[in-house]
Amino acid sequence: MIFLFIIASILQLLYYWSVFSRLAWYTSPNFEESTNTIVPISVSIIICAKNEADNLQQYLPCIVEQVYPNFEVIVVNDGSTDNTSLILANFQQQYKQLKVIHITPSLRQITGKKQALAQGILAAKHDYLLLTDADCMPTSNQWLQQMAQQFSTEITVVLGYAPYLPANSFLNKCVQFETTLTAIQYLSYALLGYPYMGVGRNLAYKKSLFFESKGFQSHQQVLSGDDDLFINQVAHNKNTSINLNSKAFCYSKAASSWQEWYQQKQRHLSTGKHYQLGHQLMLGLFSLSHFLFYGMLIVGLIQQTYLIVLVFIYLLRLVSQLWLFKRILTHFRLKSLWYWIPLLDFLYCFYYLVFTPSLLLNKKIKWKYKVP
Repeated sequence: MIFLFIIASILQLLYYWSVFSRLAWYTSPNFEESTNTIVPISVSIIICAKNEADNLQQYLPCIVEQVYPNFEVIVVNDGSTDNTSLILANFQQQYKQLKVIHITPSLRQITGKKQALAQGILAAKHDYLLLTDADCMPTSNQWLQQMAQQFSTEITVVLGYAPYLPANSFLNKCVQFETTLTAIQYLSYALLGYPYMGVGRNLAYKKSLFFESKGFQSHQQVLSGDDDLFINQVAHNKNTSINLNSKAFCYSKAASSWQEWYQQKQRHLSTGKHYQLGHQLMLGLFSLSHFLFYGMLIVGLIQQTYLIVLVFIYLLRLVSQLWLFKRILTHFRLKSLWYWIPLLDFLYCFYYLVFTPSLLLNKKIKWKYKVP
């Protein structure tokens, strides 16, 4: 027991201090001095929507009213049966940069969001693409500019940060913690030179990169993964950058019920087994060591053996975690979550217990698009 606990603790501390610390001490580059001397690139923003009339009505103006000299917004209406078509038609009369593509059942070739996104990318007239969802809201009208200026001759992938809106509920705290831990991992690994995923709510890459890598062809049979599996396929240490400028955040509403969150995480986690083997190992080892750390700690406390060692190592990891999280949560503008870290980090063990069996047993994962 004590041997497993010590090994798990060492692994956890290595992850925190050799990987996550890179994000804790990350400093966003300052592009303001060169903004006036560089000609801005032209960008196509792509949004896929299915039965998203209310969200489009509320959030689409935040997208089309970005302050940027040359961009278009493409909304792919993926067979909606609500008022999405009417809402988009009204917006088209107001905004000349808005383009709408309608996908009917007769045009569908593959299930899920990939068909809609591929159609939007095909229709984009610019080589630089910025992706988000219909239920997302940029924090400022500088979102597009902040994401676009990350591109360079070498950088063809930009990973943005896409948090959920805070709410006064314990469920929201759990969602925020899980989302934060996921963001810490994919952003830290990108800084380390091992990018493995991105979040489609705030993600940018070049259209030419999409076609050079044959788009979603290698994982076309997987229902989800239009964001993380594609980035897992094309991103590497030379072509990927992250953006943590608070003006470039893209917020969306968190799940409002435990069942909704459970279904959401089933979809997200179902793509992990399709990651590159090296990425699966580095993520799996962190999860396993996290689970064993608390599992062996509980066993040791029950048996009342090596109590001084257990408490000392627990406090060492906790102090390390709180110190690094304090800096990271400052980047994320989420300082209020810091006080909940000890409890939420412990409860996260049950997250592994709940979702690992469900992913092994439940092979049919529904796409997130709303159905009438």
